[in-house]
Amino acid sequence: MSTTAHGYAAHSKDTPLAPFSFERRDPRENDVQIDILFCGVCHSDLHTARGDWDGLIYPDGTLYPCVPGHEIVGRVTAVGSHVSKYKRGDIVGVGCMVDSCQHCAACDEGLEQHCAHMPTWTYNSPDRITGDNTYGGYSDSIVVSEEFVLKIRHAEKDLAAVAPLLCAGITMWSPLRHWNVTQRQRVGIVGIGGLGHMGIKLARAMGAHVVAFTTSESKRQDALRLGAQEVVVSRDPAQMAAQAGSLDFIVNTLAVPHNLDTYTALLKRGGTMTLVGIPSESHPSPSVASLIGMRRSLAGSLIGGIEETQEMLDFCAEHGILSDIETIPMQDIETAYSRMVKGDVKYRFVVDMASLKQAA
Repeated sequence: MSTTAHGYAAHSKDTPLAPFSFERRDPRENDVQIDILFCGVCHSDLHTARGDWDGLIYPDGTLYPCVPGHEIVGRVTAVGSHVSKYKRGDIVGVGCMVDSCQHCAACDEGLEQHCAHMPTWTYNSPDRITGDNTYGGYSDSIVVSEEFVLKIRHAEKDLAAVAPLLCAGITMWSPLRHWNVTQRQRVGIVGIGGLGHMGIKLARAMGAHVVAFTTSESKRQDALRLGAQEVVVSRDPAQMAAQAGSLDFIVNTLAVPHNLDTYTALLKRGGTMTLVGIPSESHPSPSVASLIGMRRSLAGSLIGGIEETQEMLDFCAEHGILSDIETIPMQDIETAYSRMVKGDVKYRFVVDMASLKQAA
């Protein structure tokens, strides 16, 4: 059995997203059916729809039609017979994953994003039971295994601004938690965009001294408003030199190739820089001497597991942390993509799915 869902899909990498109707399964015994209220717009959506990651992230490329969207907030409309954590009417979230094997070492440790048998991504991924391609949150409904549904404790008036926490939020939270960022540590956030603005807010709420790095002087006041105590324009050699050897930890959000040595030189002895942005081409090779000489580390981080994502959502609800957003109708998604490419958004687009019903 199934129900008809309505959304927007890319039908090729060269054509605009367009209305698309498809079938969602009826809930299995451990499934939760969700009426989607809001869905954030992530750069991953754009890269997948345009085929930018074919052969890089997706060995088989993007499967079309592709319905992107993995920053989902909605209301439960039905649950399977074995579901115990959720009931009809609950406000819930769905992030980048909708399933995993749930029995490998990574899954047992709550690291489903590193599932040895590959997680089932929210879109452009084979369903573990049927093999059908998964369709994401640019739609009016979704059906997800209970284990991959998240509780939302924010007020309903804030739900649109909660949606980006399901990817941008956890992408920044996970490295901050894994590398044990604590009070009074000096933490650098490189890039003030959809990811970076969340990193500033989270690191500051965790008690760190936050240093934001941007290529644009025009973002200085905004970075301070977001919570940074210092702002460095990375194109200014004097400002960069003043930070040399001063940072305990850096989260680098830049998704374009750049000289990593510029930032590793800012780490203290024993400091770590973690990369969370994936460029379409490799970074220039970093200096090994800079790492060895000061026992510095260069690392990477991929979203976070379900338990960790719930922890992040609860922390954000407790501290009143939301994403800075611009809400758009689904029909404006191509305009939003164009503006994202230009960096013309502060700091995350969120689709109001009521726009689909209004257009019907």
